[in-house]
Amino acid sequence: MICNLILDFGDIFINLDKPATAREMTKYGFTEITPQLDSLFKEYEMGLVSTETFLDETGRLFPKANRQNLIDAWNAILLDFPLYRLEFLETLVAEKQYRLFLLSNTNVLHIENERKKMGANFNRFEQAFERFYLSYEMEKRKPNLDIFQQVLDENGLEPSETLFVDDTKENTDAASALGIHIWHLKVGLEDITELKSHIP
Repeated sequence: MICNLILDFGDIFINLDKPATAREMTKYGFTEITPQLDSLFKEYEMGLVSTETFLDETGRLFPKANRQNLIDAWNAILLDFPLYRLEFLETLVAEKQYRLFLLSNTNVLHIENERKKMGANFNRFEQAFERFYLSYEMEKRKPNLDIFQQVLDENGLEPSETLFVDDTKENTDAASALGIHIWHLKVGLEDITELKSHIP
């Protein structure tokens, strides 16, 4: 029986335009994700480099972009957070049937942007969860198994009683390897509000 839900943030609750950052950065000379950029992005997502360092390093690689250009391009991926999803989440909380946990690969700039944009609704969202796990605070990221293990261990969760929802297959594959039930949500075809039909 499922008692615990671990939910992703991007493209589960907030809509994303995943190619948007690359599209914006073409104005400043971006052509492809190099190993150097990939490493920098992952380090920033794991909180291993500060926002200051991240922007300094990116600025050196793209000197045509000023700091605000870089921030705007980085946040271009973030679209809207439909209110009906927040209301669905709050209904789930009110039912008191499941323990709820958020687990998101994210970074300081994205979270700061959402706090500012969503205002009180961000607080409502955060308070819906028993724990709010963000990769940059954990110094870990999905799909590495240690991030899932930490959530399980810290909260005494049994994998067989836990469902993980994410839009990225490598993340759900990783969770599945630990015995966690999964729903690989297909963006544009499925919605988090259909959750109950995916609970085994």
